[in-house]
Amino acid sequence: MDNFGFLKVAAAIPQVKVGDCTHNTERIAALADEAAQRGVEIVAFPELAVTGYTCGDLLLHPSLLDAADEALADLAKASRKLPLTLIVGAPLRHGSTLYNCAVAIAQGRVLGVVPKTYIPDYGEFYENRWFASGAGISEETIAVAGQQADFGADLTFEVNGAEFGIEICEDLWVAVPPSSHLALQGAKVIFNLSASPEGVGKHAYLRQLVAQQSARTLSAYVYCSAGFGESSTDLVFAGNGIIAENGTILREAKRFSLEEQLVVADVDLERLDFERRRNTSFRLTESSTENTVIEMEIPEGLRAAALDRDIDPMPFVPKDEAHRSERCEEIFRIQAHGLARRLAHTRCSKAVVGISGGLDSTLALLVTVRTFDLLGLDRKGIVGITMPGFGTTDRTYNNALELMRGLGVTLREIPIRKACEQHFADIGLDPADRSAAYENAQARERTQILMDVANMEGGLVIGTGDLSELALGWATYNGDQMSMYGVNASIPKTLVRHLVKWVADTEQDPKTRATLLDIIDTPVSPELLPADAEGKIAQKTEDLVGPYELHDFFLYNFVRAGYGPAKILLLAEQAFRGSYDRATIRKWLEVFFRRFFSQQFKRSAMPDGPKVGSVTLSPRGDWRMPSDASAALWLREIEEL
Repeated sequence: MDNFGFLKVAAAIPQVKVGDCTHNTERIAALADEAAQRGVEIVAFPELAVTGYTCGDLLLHPSLLDAADEALADLAKASRKLPLTLIVGAPLRHGSTLYNCAVAIAQGRVLGVVPKTYIPDYGEFYENRWFASGAGISEETIAVAGQQADFGADLTFEVNGAEFGIEICEDLWVAVPPSSHLALQGAKVIFNLSASPEGVGKHAYLRQLVAQQSARTLSAYVYCSAGFGESSTDLVFAGNGIIAENGTILREAKRFSLEEQLVVADVDLERLDFERRRNTSFRLTESSTENTVIEMEIPEGLRAAALDRDIDPMPFVPKDEAHRSERCEEIFRIQAHGLARRLAHTRCSKAVVGISGGLDSTLALLVTVRTFDLLGLDRKGIVGITMPGFGTTDRTYNNALELMRGLGVTLREIPIRKACEQHFADIGLDPADRSAAYENAQARERTQILMDVANMEGGLVIGTGDLSELALGWATYNGDQMSMYGVNASIPKTLVRHLVKWVADTEQDPKTRATLLDIIDTPVSPELLPADAEGKIAQKTEDLVGPYELHDFFLYNFVRAGYGPAKILLLAEQAFRGSYDRATIRKWLEVFFRRFFSQQFKRSAMPDGPKVGSVTLSPRGDWRMPSDASAALWLREIEEL
């Protein structure tokens, strides 16, 4: 089975006994075996885990160093049956000098040894009492576990095509960590073997440091620090295991646990490859110097059915409750400041917004109101126009009126039925013919009204269409697709609903709050076909093109992550388990790709609008695609799923 570029890694925190290499080796081997049973491909252990980090001056004694070397030989022997790579910390002699090392082992072979570069000598750290720096060591070999192995701080390893690098504890905390160079030399995963004692406030900084280094190096970063067994004399170790990927923490150990831990995550090498290709700054700084790359192929082990990572079903919607309000406020500010600049540049004090009683026009109106307040303009300069047509229901009509009244904007009602009937007669369209012409004529009539009123008022037409509609082309060309400034152009439908809900939760006027909440509960519809016999919405968008939560998921993972259909389907099955089955997801995935490619011409002619998130489809910025690009390659992949 294709692993879609995922690599299963682990940070293992064994229960060590300081100075007892035999015990420590047994625990390392046991955790390595558990990791193999879980399908882990590379597992890292803490700094000096073979001997214990807090051995002090015992580290200088030959008895302990000999025992450490024997323990590494035992681990190499134990690794023969394991389909994974172990990275363990141990003190090693090279000539007459002692180094704090990380030893990579697989299939009975010591692949290589990486010495610690930065040796601290401050506070509770005084490692230079025992260890020398590995800075500058390159293209050397070292005797270890009865073998000769490559030795150097610049080593990278490639196991089954996955290239990784190693640094040790303090290396991460310096101005330019070795991992920065390792990443530029090709390593996509960095392992840090650490033994960092706790201090108040230190953990929060550590999390930021690990996340930021993974982001800066466009890599996965596996940090593994000593635990309970090292807590001795003056220092306490909490057993920090952190796995981050490109700025996001995927998995963490339970701090201050008395038990051993194995922190496992699937890191996405394919996504990291994509990020490095698209990031021209990273490409510009890639290392031109040659370093030693140690390659190894090992048998494939067990593979878990589910990925060891959380797949967010709504990647556009902020998840952090503590910062949710702050995020929503920021989004509104971006939208409002973009519109404010356009109004100031055009010297307009008027804006025209078509209000349907739906989510998108509601958000556009809320943003316009925020902008007018920001500029100190009278809200009466906002002309909200409701344009009832053949499919308008009482619910959406009344909500449109109540919203405009509650926000204090100028309200106008201009029905389009008679104008459309006249137009049907002029072009010879039978009103009973509910074709695209019947629907689109209404959308274009509404746009004509908005444009002409804007000309009369000396104002701008504010676009209401959102990112999801642009992706699917669910808009009438030169109808609701067009405006003078589209404030929602990079807001996907799932986020539109969330933003309107946030405003409703903070709205002081009870009547306006009730209106907003009812708008949120109203089915999404263009209301271009007549209502049903009960006067309710008959034309529901998500029945026709599919659930927006699925399409937003597809959009994010295709545009932002660069995934193909097969990988998107795999992730969607995990993200939406219990909500949609495979057949349903596949059905709408095909719809997404067909529409995304065929409807590019609408995006090629889209109006200006503020960029809000990392995914936008403006042809002038984030998404460059010819209108006639073929979807055949992606559709063939879907057919084979």
